[in-house]
Amino acid sequence: MNSEAKEKYNQKLKLKGYSFNTISSYNHCFEKFLDHFRNKDVSTLTKEEITEFLYKEHLKGLSYGYQNQIINAIKFYYEKVLGRKKEYYELPRAKKPLKLPIVFSEQEIVLLLDQVDNIKHRSILYLIYSAGLRISEAVKMKIADIDSKRNVIHVKGAKGKKDRTTLLSQKLLHLLREYYKVYKPKDYLFEGETGKQYSISTIQKIFKRALEKSGIRKDATVHTLRHSFATHLLENGTDLRYIQQLLGHNSSKTTEIYTHITKKGMDRITSPLDNLDIH
Repeated sequence: MNSEAKEKYNQKLKLKGYSFNTISSYNHCFEKFLDHFRNKDVSTLTKEEITEFLYKEHLKGLSYGYQNQIINAIKFYYEKVLGRKKEYYELPRAKKPLKLPIVFSEQEIVLLLDQVDNIKHRSILYLIYSAGLRISEAVKMKIADIDSKRNVIHVKGAKGKKDRTTLLSQKLLHLLREYYKVYKPKDYLFEGETGKQYSISTIQKIFKRALEKSGIRKDATVHTLRHSFATHLLENGTDLRYIQQLLGHNSSKTTEIYTHITKKGMDRITSPLDNLDIH
């Protein structure tokens, strides 16, 4: 009954230029919605019927992110596909947990990078940390995106399809020049065997191997390098607004998470236990 709705939904997602991951997530949520109302035309549903479905999903104890995803996927159908006015569905939302990102200290960054001997692998990790990149941005980086004259790196088509510029480290630039002499990439800065962009899974393996060799006992991923970039900038006195621009965050609230993990100023605070005359 709702096959036409599903087809139009998917077409609109593609026309809007959503990423592959977003399209997959929205389709998954919308299919769950369609399956629930398999005997009804979803275009005729009332707000009360939609709210009842959402409330049943809420009672399953879904995470904050997944619950929001279902709501947004449904809103997309009625507001973007059918062109109706924006609607708000009143139901208790799962509380968003404040999970602080894992970060490396500057000493741990040095220790980690020292484990990588291959100049190509080393250059990739240098790039991600020194410029605060997402792993997806690193694999899409092209030779032309490295602007040595202006000392910036151009990040093209980042999250939300937005371009930005970020820092070009002089140490990274020197390393990239040495790397280029050896590998001579043609288009992408880091190319696979076929000349296409480098594999994300390969970078993850490079990082995991370096982490294991370093002996650092943290549940870190490649993204930890980006978190560390932001935290170290903040600790070195960089204004939060500039860090937001370098990371490509739409909201300052996203960047403010780093104020919760910085050690800046904590070296001047003494634990009350240390003031007691006990041993």
